[in-house]
Amino acid sequence: MKDLAQGTASPGDHVDKDTPVKGRSMKRRSFLKTSALGAGVLAATRGEAAEAGKQTPERPNILWLDAEDVCPDLACYGAPLVQTPNLDRLAREGIRFNRAYATCPVCSPSRSAMLTGRYQTSIGAHHHRSNRDKPLPEGVRFVTEYLREGGYFTANGNAMNPKKGGKLDFNFAIENPYDGTDWRQRKPGQPFFAQLHFSEVHRDFQRDPKRPIAPEAVTLPPYYPDHPVTRLDWALYLETIQNLDEKVGQVLERLDTDGLSENTVVFFTGDHGRPMVRGKQWLYEGGIHVPLIVRWPAGIEGGQVRDDLVSLIDMAPTWLNLAGVRIPGDFDGRPLWDSGQPPREYLYAARDRCDATDDHIRCVITPRYKYIRNFEPQRPYLQFNEYKKRQYPVLTLMEILHKRGELTAEQQRFMAPYRPVEELYDLEIDPHEVHNLATEPAHSAALERLRRELDAWICRTGDQGQIPEHPEAAFAEDRVDEEQWARYVEQLGFDPLNESRRYLEWWSARLKKMKGEA
Repeated sequence: MKDLAQGTASPGDHVDKDTPVKGRSMKRRSFLKTSALGAGVLAATRGEAAEAGKQTPERPNILWLDAEDVCPDLACYGAPLVQTPNLDRLAREGIRFNRAYATCPVCSPSRSAMLTGRYQTSIGAHHHRSNRDKPLPEGVRFVTEYLREGGYFTANGNAMNPKKGGKLDFNFAIENPYDGTDWRQRKPGQPFFAQLHFSEVHRDFQRDPKRPIAPEAVTLPPYYPDHPVTRLDWALYLETIQNLDEKVGQVLERLDTDGLSENTVVFFTGDHGRPMVRGKQWLYEGGIHVPLIVRWPAGIEGGQVRDDLVSLIDMAPTWLNLAGVRIPGDFDGRPLWDSGQPPREYLYAARDRCDATDDHIRCVITPRYKYIRNFEPQRPYLQFNEYKKRQYPVLTLMEILHKRGELTAEQQRFMAPYRPVEELYDLEIDPHEVHNLATEPAHSAALERLRRELDAWICRTGDQGQIPEHPEAAFAEDRVDEEQWARYVEQLGFDPLNESRRYLEWWSARLKKMKGEA
């Protein structure tokens, strides 16, 4: 019989002896409650329990609260000003993971990895919204197939409208990946896996009139200019997170009403980071560092905090482990609780084409460092992207201030016409990643170690990003972006590319209206 705390390891899982994690307050041996479930009565299969002559245990339900575009900018993570009482309670009653990372800073590759247990770069799902007419590679399966075989009802719904299906955003073709949209559609007594989608933080932002946040009070990262537009945008982002939190509370209340809270494992996470400059679509902390909270009253002691490195690639093996379903040997992740394995030394993330914007970037994260390799350094940080130009007001602001020479050195670096081949950041002393250490002799040993580790990961996982994409795929995205941009220009009545100052004035007025100040 397999204990819930057991699992499989992924390659490259070692202890980083040189860079110990500070404040690791969660002891793996205390992760599970000393209950029947925590003692290992949850069998790997119901058949094993029957063969052992024991009563078949009730397997837990699994509820995944999937929020778009959010970093750990929650009160329970120490973010100032923002009020997130429901997520704070979830963290108090469960486990808060402080170092959780997405495998990609944009939605479709990130979800493709989470829901297959395989890196998006290993299965041809690394380019944003591509290959949607092609099935998964042979031998690769969607996680709900395993859960169905294990007797679970699978659902994908909209958080506020259970009758409406949730987001299906994968870079492969798949038929009927879910059984329904709501856990209430299952058979009596059947365990469920339900994914509920929250799109609040995916722009446009929405103000919270009940708990407004003053723009002048927000704390901005040093890579953003201190300007009224930046402050308005950040305040609205935090208020939108408050709205998200309120809706999470409504879902948890519904779970309580159905009498399911005690034996439902609730996961809350973001699919990637915040929708801002240096966030979404970039491999900096703002793009891939995500919140991850897990609560299970029947099986987890509350109030725990973990500071070890975990990845969203670990979600699928964790779900299967909870369901008592065998974890495939080719999965790239491992269960979040795995008492037989030491903390990870390395995590990995990748960025490839997003919409019509070509790129090829990889990174390795350790408890202390982040190493980024730009395979196409001739491309500027801010190469044109139709989505970002429409959605990120601070992008236009920075372009204007750059021309005026009014950016700080930290901000100016992001406006360079090309990038360094390598970037290295000490996250312990430089969490905003503004001081590139790649050329500093004092960090040469770390740089060389992470170079080798990235090369090994690329080979070990069969990174398909090393293979050039067929030009027609990018051309098709070019046409889509051109059409979308033309519609946007027609809607505005002017071209933002030719009238930056007018566009910034438009954004300023719009943000004030959104904030209720106009």
